[in-house]
Amino acid sequence: MPRIVKVGLIQAGNPVNDESVPVADIQEAMFQKHLPFIERAGEQGVQILGLQEIFNGPYFCPSQDKRWYRAAEPADGPTVERLRPYARKYQMAMVVPIYEAAMAGVYYNTAVVLDADGSTLGIYRKNHIPQTSGFWEKYYFKPGNLGYPTFQTRYAKIGVYICYDRHFPEGARLLGLNGAEILFNPSATVAGLSQYLWKLEQPAHAVANGYFVAASNRVGTEAPWGIGRFYGTSYICNPRGEFMACASETEDELVTADCNLDMIREVRDVWQFFRDRRPETYGDMVKQLP
Repeated sequence: MPRIVKVGLIQAGNPVNDESVPVADIQEAMFQKHLPFIERAGEQGVQILGLQEIFNGPYFCPSQDKRWYRAAEPADGPTVERLRPYARKYQMAMVVPIYEAAMAGVYYNTAVVLDADGSTLGIYRKNHIPQTSGFWEKYYFKPGNLGYPTFQTRYAKIGVYICYDRHFPEGARLLGLNGAEILFNPSATVAGLSQYLWKLEQPAHAVANGYFVAASNRVGTEAPWGIGRFYGTSYICNPRGEFMACASETEDELVTADCNLDMIREVRDVWQFFRDRRPETYGDMVKQLP
């Protein structure tokens, strides 16, 4: 019997574009907006569902405003606790990106991975933190300190990369070496310099490492920051880099695809990249070169 896993992604825009609204109210509005899509995913038989980067709020990083520190919560905090019953109800594993408070003053851009029984399998903390015009993430997030873990869900072994991470092939390779069969990349990315890379880099990771990639992005614009238009286009691609499902650039959507995990072996039997690696020649990669 083939190993078929139904994967789902949700892309959604922020319904509150008024910064004067309290942080907790903005988070609640975004959480409530996601619930019908989460229910729909469960009703459609999605087995692993991925949400977008910091799904329960706006992408606040175009500002440098300490009020958003109040949006951070523990990895086992109220947002994750409220989602556990949905995972159990639908027997659906979930990738839940949140703003994590490890302790007061120590915050991470994190994804919590829930299994199909609602239990926490672990967390991934975004390793690569951008700091450039309009993306002041180092003000809000420490770089991840947990490496590149994989998580054995009931249905597949998955890895997580978050947004800017996708520009770095090293971690994508480590996730493959650590056994990932599906790589989830929750993002918040706007039209402009990186849009042409969106459908280029991650299918390349899929091909180079022989796994599936599920990449999600939000949609719309978010006042008052005016960083640009989040272009959606969430998609799922296979280990050959072929697009299996793709969302629009503008609409709130659930996108799904049936992933035949047996394709991983088929592709790796042809392209023996893991066999032919030469790690003994790559030492300079871990040196701090100019």
